[in-house]
Amino acid sequence: MEHITPPTSVNEPVRTIPVFGEYDVVVMGGGPAGLAAATSAAKNGASVLLIERYGFLGGMGTAAGVTNFCGLHANIYGEIKQVVHGVADDLLNRMTALDGLNPPHLIFGKIHAQAYDMPAYKCAADAMLLDAGVQILFHALGAGITVAEDGRIEALLLETKSGRVAVRAGIFIDCSGDADLAYWAGAAYEKGSGPGQMLYPTMMFRVGNVDAKEAGQAWLTIPKIMAEAERSGAYRFPRQGATVRPQQHPYEWRVNVTQLASPDGLATDGTDARALSAGEIEGRRQIVDYLRFLRNEVPGFQATYVLDIATQLGIRETRRIVGEYMLTGEDVLNCARFDDSIGVNGWPLEKHVAGNVVWEWPPIPQSCGYNQLPYRMILPRRTERASARNLLVAGRCASMTHDGQSAARVTGACFVMGEAAGVAAVLALRDRVSVYDVNISALQQILTAQGVFLG
Repeated sequence: MEHITPPTSVNEPVRTIPVFGEYDVVVMGGGPAGLAAATSAAKNGASVLLIERYGFLGGMGTAAGVTNFCGLHANIYGEIKQVVHGVADDLLNRMTALDGLNPPHLIFGKIHAQAYDMPAYKCAADAMLLDAGVQILFHALGAGITVAEDGRIEALLLETKSGRVAVRAGIFIDCSGDADLAYWAGAAYEKGSGPGQMLYPTMMFRVGNVDAKEAGQAWLTIPKIMAEAERSGAYRFPRQGATVRPQQHPYEWRVNVTQLASPDGLATDGTDARALSAGEIEGRRQIVDYLRFLRNEVPGFQATYVLDIATQLGIRETRRIVGEYMLTGEDVLNCARFDDSIGVNGWPLEKHVAGNVVWEWPPIPQSCGYNQLPYRMILPRRTERASARNLLVAGRCASMTHDGQSAARVTGACFVMGEAAGVAAVLALRDRVSVYDVNISALQQILTAQGVFLG
């Protein structure tokens, strides 16, 4: 029988796409950057649509089960203070009212993080956006863009449960985490420090029925117990640097210990469907192994069980745009300042490398402990192509080097970038200018009035 090589592609029939709606601002992605962008744009008078692939908001904080706000605080000359405000304060207050926010807790004796209940985050985020007048479209996955005759982004194409639709806007804000919209627009980008050299992902999970009294401060002793168990040959862990901490209810603990790699040992690529699928499966296998360790080796965890596993793999890094300025690791460690500051980042370098987590800090207590974030880092690099004139990029896919992103990818910095992007979008529309020509002084004045600390 003659062997016929099957085709490697198919032709999609040309079709007319219905327009779902037209808005001043369309925000793609409902993580902290998207929440802040949509809220601040709407509060400043814009009609806003926020698009989210899941049926809830929060990004990695809910879908990936992070359950922990990082980067809201900084160690300022030895004193830990909250430095991210504005929209973040509104969300935190709403979560507190739902009894879903823990007091800040100390990490490494140097900085605070803040644990929360995911249901409270989801409900508070819904209410905050709706109160601001944002329209939310859940269960919608970005699929591409169309470009107008003048080169600007005309519409974002979405795959929804109602079929494919298009949404038009004056300004688009990419808060997708993977820079999907910017990628379709042809923006320059990087992935990792080299081919495949991205921060490693984690599959988060929570355990229940912990005897909190017997467990005590287990987060301090578990790394040592892990090292001894691995030396005995009874266990093999994917990485060092486990984080096992109690939640709002002391019998529930969050576990951050897995690490996902491809067969060649490089970080699982969150933009590759095959790699993501394998990573999800391997993450759950690692959870089963770690549960056995907790039950057998750690006091207070003898009767614990897996309370839940995150909806998706926790992705730390994929595409990062190359923008008008790229925030660097040196900027973080040297507490850099910028004339076009839109807020600050107080989180150190947190490098999830093969088998470990490596931390690097600004000098403590000798420094202010935070770096300013420049407006230019949410602007794609200006080129002859016009499609970036109405595009802003906020969140972990903004313009940062591999090391810079290891710090400013966390929740606090994402809130900062998103809130600034929302205000900048309104100013660009108001003044009929491109996002590159937004009046920085006016931007900073509005952000300050909204409670943002510019540093």
